[in-house]
Amino acid sequence: MRGTTVPPGTPCLAPRNGEPPIHRLEVADAMPFAMGTFDSIGPLSRAPFPHRHTFHEIVYVTGGTGTHVVDLARWQLRPPHLCVIVPGQVHHWENAQDLDGFVTLFTDDFLVDHPADRELLRRLSERPWLSLDKASHDRMQTLIAELHQEFQDGTESVLRALLHVIVSRAARLTEVPGPSPARAHAVAQKFAALTAQTDLWTVREYADQIGVTPGYLTDVVKNAIGRTPSQLIREARIREAKRLLIRTDLTVRQISRRIGFADSAYFCRFFRRETGDSPGDFREKHHDWPHQSIVSEQPPT
Repeated sequence: MRGTTVPPGTPCLAPRNGEPPIHRLEVADAMPFAMGTFDSIGPLSRAPFPHRHTFHEIVYVTGGTGTHVVDLARWQLRPPHLCVIVPGQVHHWENAQDLDGFVTLFTDDFLVDHPADRELLRRLSERPWLSLDKASHDRMQTLIAELHQEFQDGTESVLRALLHVIVSRAARLTEVPGPSPARAHAVAQKFAALTAQTDLWTVREYADQIGVTPGYLTDVVKNAIGRTPSQLIREARIREAKRLLIRTDLTVRQISRRIGFADSAYFCRFFRRETGDSPGDFREKHHDWPHQSIVSEQPPT
């Protein structure tokens, strides 16, 4: 799912039946970057309904109460927190009140000077809710404030540099490994970007899309990320199945087809093997989660 920048007022495409709305980044000029407080960004910065983005979001919370739900994990607010949301992830806020802090929004295009940051952001999104000790908070708060000041009256090149420092410092907090080797970087990044689309379900489909052989793709991704494409695709399938089971009224047969299984019985066996539950049991356990059977078009962020 590629990041997009659109003029203010451009409507979002309506999502497919049963899927969360997809928000794009609205900007007044050509720079694919926006930043502000929760209040200045607006109500969608703390949207209470599940949705996805075509852009990256870094949330730095310094005050407030409530719960931030990212994919299937619920994170109780105990500021200071730093959160990374990447394109394709589903998130929303519950009972959020008096939120203080900053929201930073940018597309893949803004990372042109530091493309390896895409991989760091993806890995940070696997642990999206970071609690900071006082020393880390002081350093990050200074960087965030400087980024905001630069956004108000500075230059784009400095913004890119400051954002790179923030991503690198955040990665250091989680001991995220460094960027992929140069030889494998372009292919690994393309694969990571495509997994957010959840439209491809085999290694061969990904390899054909990228223009490499399945064997080469497997070697590159395993060297760059530490896991095979098959593992990552399997995780993406389960993640999407869980989202659809919790947040839609689609039948198990419809969900199995949506994520590439022609045989719903095989999908049920796959789901039980990966999660320990049948699709029906998993849905029943999470029946009180917010969901929408038919999602109406929402205004873009």
